[in-house]
Amino acid sequence: MRINLTSVFVDDQEKALRFYTDVLGFVKKTEVAVGEGGDRWLTVVSPEEPDGTELLLEPDGHPAVKPYKSALVEDGIPAAAFAVEDVRAEFDRLRAAGVRFTQEPLEMGEVTVAVLDDTCGNLIQIMHSE
Repeated sequence: MRINLTSVFVDDQEKALRFYTDVLGFVKKTEVAVGEGGDRWLTVVSPEEPDGTELLLEPDGHPAVKPYKSALVEDGIPAAAFAVEDVRAEFDRLRAAGVRFTQEPLEMGEVTVAVLDDTCGNLIQIMHSE
């Protein structure tokens, strides 16, 4: 068994696609219209693993989602975590690109983490292990 797909709930799929591709560096893999409201089955992947795990940029229209997302953000809990080669280098690169961080790089034993705002209602953790 392996993880094939995971998702983050986003408040605007187009804005999320721009952030996750143009800023974070993922690439769009799938885009299929679903329903009548303009929502899409919209996934991105790592350019290093185009056939790897897909991240679904899922609309947050369900009534339970917005309170859930708000509670996570208020408590500083990331909705997802992404591995990077060097948290400090990514922090510097992303901060220079205007990304807002809620937690600067923090070493916790062999793991270094930082937390950013994805502009779509989520906190995202970047991390690497020594």
